[in-house]
Amino acid sequence: MTVTYTARVANARFCGFSKLLWAWKGSIYKVLYKEFLAFFAMYTAISITYFFLYDDQKRYFEKLAIYCNHYASLIPMSFVLGFYVTLVVNRWWNQYTSIPLPDRLMCVLSGGLQGSDERGRLLRRTMMRYASLSALLILRSVSTAVFKRFPTMDHVVEAFMTRDERKKFEGLHSPYNKYWIPCVWFTNLAAVARCEGRIKDDHTLKLLLEELNAFRGKCSMLFHYDMISVPLVYTQVVTLAVYSFFLVCLIGRQFLDPSQGYPGHDLDLYVPIFTLLQFFFYAGWLKVAEQLINPFGEDDDDFETNWLIDRNFQVSMMAVDEMYGDLPMMERDRYWNDSNPRPPYTAATLFVLRKPSFQGSTFDMIPKEEMHFQPLEDIAENLEESGTRHPNMALFNRLLNAAPSPTGLMGGALRRTSAQLQRLRHSPGIDQ
Repeated sequence: MTVTYTARVANARFCGFSKLLWAWKGSIYKVLYKEFLAFFAMYTAISITYFFLYDDQKRYFEKLAIYCNHYASLIPMSFVLGFYVTLVVNRWWNQYTSIPLPDRLMCVLSGGLQGSDERGRLLRRTMMRYASLSALLILRSVSTAVFKRFPTMDHVVEAFMTRDERKKFEGLHSPYNKYWIPCVWFTNLAAVARCEGRIKDDHTLKLLLEELNAFRGKCSMLFHYDMISVPLVYTQVVTLAVYSFFLVCLIGRQFLDPSQGYPGHDLDLYVPIFTLLQFFFYAGWLKVAEQLINPFGEDDDDFETNWLIDRNFQVSMMAVDEMYGDLPMMERDRYWNDSNPRPPYTAATLFVLRKPSFQGSTFDMIPKEEMHFQPLEDIAENLEESGTRHPNMALFNRLLNAAPSPTGLMGGALRRTSAQLQRLRHSPGIDQ
């Protein structure tokens, strides 16, 4: 389903996106060509009809075309479509980030629930299977592709559940979606493992339940995204705006008889090139929103939900079972005695070695004479000799008044300059 072209645009080059224009799967041509051909056929039919009209009928049609072309610009196409597509794209990405992934949960479960015996293995696998079952139930509720794979509970039982679990699941009567039941089974098993001492302390149990709640929260978000759609009135407004605009353009954008001298109709090209381009862009924009508003279908760019189910289940089971307690032998790394370790480079990336490390934007500045430290008495003498009002003199006086006593490090300098500072304070050219 998902069309991936990331590697083809890894580097920016001359006409880098031009190669993507010839792709068919997931392209705008594939989703728009039927509407495009229908619009062009209707435009051509009206144009041919105009050619066979009588003169008085042509004059009336020309007035109608000028009227439609004048008022078609009042429809705020760019604003309505732009805001709507932005909303739909943000919603599309948020739905993807709400898909529950077991990676964090399986890591906590593998490290937190101890026991290499059959009982410990059974607990870890069962708890991880319950989490995967909860994700399957919610994806089956929102994705048509997953529902086609697991259309009935018999298919779910054959893949993820036992018959006893099915009896308990169906024995809990509720009018609402019951995707959350396996998560409750998970928490009950976690409490059993804590009582058996396989979870060593309450902090580990708390961390495990927090990860489960985050996992269950994403399942809940998928359910709410499926239930709460973009308001229907907004979708209707956008659709009516696009369709009404181009219905008006079918008449308003017709090429009229150049001999009549209508403004803007000095040339008859027969094929409305720019009107067709405008239809391609605006109607294509609407098609983008139509494709992304529900990414759990079977369009080219919809999410690979069945692939996610397979990947998540296989990885999670491996993490809590086969990889439990499986550690490679620890040994000294190859940079053990190297104070400046640096991984090797290939010839293709060797230019990185010649690039100096960034130290800061002011690192290469050359210090000037006025940037060196000067004694306080020299600063006071310079101010007295300048005889001008200095904006930092008031701050300078406050710093001197707040300095340590004469017995400190600054005492000698303050004694030598105290008389001079008193004269400076009463000088008419210096701030107080």
